[in-house]
Amino acid sequence: MDNDVSAGSSTTTVAGRLALGITLLAFGLGHTDVIDGVTAANAVTLAHYVGGVALFLVGLLAFREHDTGNGTAFAALGALWFTWAVSAGNQVSDNAAGLFLLLFALVTLTLTLGAAGDALGQGAYGLFFVSLVLLAISVLAGGDALGKVGGWFAVAAGAVAWYAATAVLAHWPTDVRRGVAGRRVTATG
Repeated sequence: MDNDVSAGSSTTTVAGRLALGITLLAFGLGHTDVIDGVTAANAVTLAHYVGGVALFLVGLLAFREHDTGNGTAFAALGALWFTWAVSAGNQVSDNAAGLFLLLFALVTLTLTLGAAGDALGQGAYGLFFVSLVLLAISVLAGGDALGKVGGWFAVAAGAVAWYAATAVLAHWPTDVRRGVAGRRVTATG
């Protein structure tokens, strides 16, 4: 079994993906209403310290290692999680909250497109992008159903980010470009 380490092998990559993964899992599960009494508001403390402060610091450390891709991703997402956490509970209009989610979605779209060659990173950011768009539409339209679906996309994004980090530490496969028979699938067939 090939344990391609396309998910990143540096300490900052692993720590950043773990921080992002658990923050997304908590945030997403809070939106799904799958656990009685747990809401997105319950993820605020985790989002503040793990998704915000820790992820931002990991981004700075990635920059120090000359890893501009992960540095940009972790610092930007850390700043956004921090902003979401410290503004949670403040009285803002649905339009303002929806706009924040859409702006957050644009950042994750940029990260998705910039993570070319890193299928797990691209998958996590892509799922998070879909989540944020659905959550923004839900807030702007005043509907709960899309918010729950958006929560499930955030859960999926968190699971992919968590797997990407754990796979490196556990030496699990990270190469998702394999065919059914174990052949590498390429653009030319």
